[in-house]
Amino acid sequence: MVDGLSRQLAVGIKRVVPESPESVEVLKYSISFILNAIFIMGFSLLISLFTGKIQEVIIVLIGYALLRQVSGGVHLKSGTLCIIISTVGATVLSFVSFNSTILLLATALSLLLALIFAPSRIEKQTRIPEKYYPLLKLISLALIASNLVIQSAVLASAFLLQTLTLIRGRGVKNK
Repeated sequence: MVDGLSRQLAVGIKRVVPESPESVEVLKYSISFILNAIFIMGFSLLISLFTGKIQEVIIVLIGYALLRQVSGGVHLKSGTLCIIISTVGATVLSFVSFNSTILLLATALSLLLALIFAPSRIEKQTRIPEKYYPLLKLISLALIASNLVIQSAVLASAFLLQTLTLIRGRGVKNK
């Protein structure tokens, strides 16, 4: 779905601007990231209109995306699969509700995972030089720790899910 649409748009752009130095493949790759984000936000927000969890979905989407930008994590091979899993994840997490003890434990576990694993799998995803990776870790930790003040179960869940994607396990290709 996303790959086909990305290719069509890239070919169309190249047809309109043939002197562009970017190849169709480079354009397709960039467009696919934009489309993924648009579809994830669009589908998640559309579903939230029916569930009544608009604010919670927005919190999940923003919190997860911000932490992902600085901490990295697993990337799915398929854009369509990414859209489905992310939309389902945002919808499910929007219903999370737990007490302050569980919130503290979830936040503490997220902090521990980020301390150990962040940043993870960003080498081919960013132009940020490796010498700044410790700063990315600190930003990740600060972002997660902010929930100790905010006290949001939904945000704690989004952070925990994101930090779980940082773990490099056996049998997982680390590209």
